[in-house]
This record gives sequence, structure tokens and C-alpha cells, in this order.
Amino acid sequence: MEARSCDNILVRGVNWIGDAVMTMPAMRALRQANPGAKITLLVKPWVSPLFEKDPNVDAIIHYRREHQGILGKLRLAREIRKYRFCEAFLFQNAMDAAVLSFLAGIPERVGYSRDGRRLLLTRPVPYDRNSGSVHHIEYYLNLLLKSGLQAEKSSPWIYLSLDERQQARARLEELKRPVIAINPGATYGSSKRWHPRRFAEVAWKVINELHGSVVILGGPSEAAIAAEIAGLLEAADTLHKSEPRHLVLAGKTSLRELAAVISESDILVTNDSGPMHMGYAVGTPVVAIFGSTSPEATGPVGEGDIVIRKALDCSPCFERECSKGDLKCMDLITTEDVFSAVQRLVKKRPAVFFDRDGTLCRDVNYLNRMEDLEIFPEVKGLMRLKEKGYALIGVSNQSGIARGIIREDFVKEVNGIFIDEYGFDGFYYCPHHPDEHCFCRKPEPGLLIRARNDFGIDLKSSFVVGDKEVDVLLAKAVGAKAVHVATGQEASSPIADYSARDLDDAVAIITHGSVRRQ
Repeated sequence: MEARSCDNILVRGVNWIGDAVMTMPAMRALRQANPGAKITLLVKPWVSPLFEKDPNVDAIIHYRREHQGILGKLRLAREIRKYRFCEAFLFQNAMDAAVLSFLAGIPERVGYSRDGRRLLLTRPVPYDRNSGSVHHIEYYLNLLLKSGLQAEKSSPWIYLSLDERQQARARLEELKRPVIAINPGATYGSSKRWHPRRFAEVAWKVINELHGSVVILGGPSEAAIAAEIAGLLEAADTLHKSEPRHLVLAGKTSLRELAAVISESDILVTNDSGPMHMGYAVGTPVVAIFGSTSPEATGPVGEGDIVIRKALDCSPCFERECSKGDLKCMDLITTEDVFSAVQRLVKKRPAVFFDRDGTLCRDVNYLNRMEDLEIFPEVKGLMRLKEKGYALIGVSNQSGIARGIIREDFVKEVNGIFIDEYGFDGFYYCPHHPDEHCFCRKPEPGLLIRARNDFGIDLKSSFVVGDKEVDVLLAKAVGAKAVHVATGQEASSPIADYSARDLDDAVAIITHGSVRRQ
């Protein structure tokens, strides 16, 4: 993408958590179109935590309660004017967003031409029937496309720190896996809420048939619903009094803590809600229950996510409360419908993930010639792991592709050797430049999430083997065990679960819990 002249951009974000998640691909595309610009996000305080660690956002301005009303808007406009923004992108559709950017004196103002605000925009983007018929992720991307920017589609991603992930893991550590997160609330209205009793029935089946546990989520306003579900479980569960099989966290987490808990859960069962969008944006498989709203417009977009809905003439109606008074769209969704979807998403197979350069073959710093490929002889011994039931999967950062040093077809050819000749089940690589801050570049877990979905991998029972700290951090990010091998760039790792001299040692650790010695 060509760099643009504006180096100080304001984005008026949206007001709801789910909508905010769906703007994330547009935020990433805006960053890629303006790599040197400072991008500031103007949002309500309850939305901003989603973007706190997002590398596509440089600063956040809060649109607070005191900014309501004419005087409040004037105060906020004066505050914004001090930043001297040269361009504003209005993801929010309201007239308020256009008025505020106009009063703040921002010379270029880009937004959809709707709600009577055309005259306040310097680059109004036409809004027609087709604009509103696409998924909301594409709706925000199309605003950029139609304003003249390139905007490639990507998946939303909430950037969590390792500390946040580990703290969430600690909160769930006493629960037996699989841990199924249940989100029974939805702030839009009762027409989006499945029945608490049926959520409880699904939870009971998770405990009784999958021998797992449930964590019940929600905000403070949903604490009563969570308590009702917990009460039903406690009344039914007379066998597991000595061990916790459910945990209520409704009203007990911040927004970022909620995202981290969802990321540490094995599956999220949810109504159409903000946490539903957070689910696929942290890579957790989602079972989404839809009634009055449209999954075509706001459904989950994670690979393998399952939507449960009933095809009725009156649905989607987009009403907060059912005007017919029967809520048939929800009543017809059975416990078995939802539990069956949960069963399909449970991952059971363990895997061993391997870094490539320095772990499977000698690291020559941007391998780009076949004559420089030197595969370690110990790779042949990895078949012992397959005999123990582990999938063998490669995961490799290949930024040389984006840097123009390595051809992508060459990377695929080398990776194919491990699949064709050494029994690997799959091989994944990240082709992006580090400056893109993609969620597939190690230590972000995107490659492992793809492999989990493709091969049914239980990440918590898996291992990551590598010669670099990013491989160890990758394992820590998903709760897998990290095995550091001293065959590449870094001789040791202080935070790895195990240290191995080479791949033979790593195999011994994984299969027997011990290191091979001479």
C-alpha cells in the first residue's frame, strides 16, 4: 500500500463491544495504509480496553459522560482540536461523529453518507442497500475501500499479554478440562437470550457426559442469570461436591480479564453478544445461539464456529423484545442442539509443534536455497511421537517472504519435505513482516489455532519444541509445555518447561518425561 500524506489520524470508534471487535480488521487495514502515521481512537471508556495493547492504535481518547450535550461536545471538540488531526475516519454512523470532527476542525472527514450528515463530510462514502447487507466486518472495511484505500480482509484479534493469559489460566486451574465457557446474557434485550434453564442443561451435560467443567461469564447486570444457572447445577450435581465443576465469574472480571478467561476456555457457548465476538477474536471455538438477529450480519467468523438458529418467517426481526410474546426462535432451540455442537468442537488429539530453522534443520539465516537445507538426522526419530498418538506439526516465522529475501513457493517446498518424507501432519508458516503485528507471527498463537482447528488439537495437552525464546513464549501463550533444544540460535531458555540437547532428547522428554543421556 502507498503511504499517505496525513500522519495524524483520528478514528471515531463505535460504542458497543461486539461492534468494536468487528472494526479491528479495518483498524489493521488503516495502519497498513498509513504505516508512519499516528492513529488515535476516540471511543467510549467501556470499549477502550479492547484496544489497550493493539499495535494498530497509538493513542486512545475517551468519549466520556461529561461530553454529552451541546456544551460537552464543544469541550470535547476543543480538546480534539489541540491534537491537530489531519484526517478523521468515522466508523460510528451517528450524526454526532460528523459534528464532532467538523467542530474539531479536522480538514479531511471520511464516513458513510447516512443519517443526514453528508454536508459535514469531505469524503462522503455512499450508503446503499448493499452497504448494509454485508457482515459488519466488511461494512467497516468497505468504508476504507470506497474512500480510496486498499483494505484486505482479516480476522479480528484482541492482543493479550502473556501475564493476562497466565492469570486467567490460574483462575481456571482447578476446573477439569474441557472447560466450557457459558455466556447466557445479551445486553440488546430478551429476544437475544436463550433460556437459563437450557444453558444449565448444557452445562450439566458437559459435566456429566464430557467429564469437564463450566465457567459462567457475564457482566454485573447478568450476575442474577449466572447465579440461577449455578443454582440449577448445584441442585443437580450431587456427585462432584468435593471437586469444583463450575465457576461463576459473572460480574467478577474486567473486560480484558473476560477476554483472557474466554481465551483460556476450550469452547464458548453464547448468545449473540459482545463476548461472542470476543470469543472468535481470541481464537476460542464458538457455539453461537441466534434468535432475533442475523448471523449473516453479525455472526462469529472463526473457522469452525457453529451458529445455532431456527429458520422462521419472523426471524431475524431485530426486535429487543418479541412482539408476538412467544420467543419461538429461542424456544425451538433445544439443549441437544447446543450440546451436539459442543461435542463437535471438543478437541482431543495432542500434538507436538516444531519450529523449523534451528530445530528441524540448521539455521542459515533466511534459508532460500535448497543446497543450504541441512535437516538434522534426529528428525527421523520423531515418528516415535506419532506412535504415541501425537500429531507432528511445524510452525515457522518466515518474514523473509515479506522482506523479499525468500520466495513463498520455496518455503512451501521445504515444508512439504517434512510432510512427505518425515510424516508431519501439517506445516504452518507466517509470511508477514514483523511490523504488521499479525496474530500468526510467533509468539502470537495464530498458527497453533489454525492447526487446532484443522487437526482437532487439544493445545493444553500439547508440546512446543524450538530453539528460540519465541517458541517457548508460544507454548506459554496457549498453555502447552515448552521444550527448548540447544541446536539453534539460543543455547538455553530460563522459562522453558524442559531443556533438551537435541531432538532425541526432546522425544525422550515428551514420551518418558526424561532426557536421553550419553
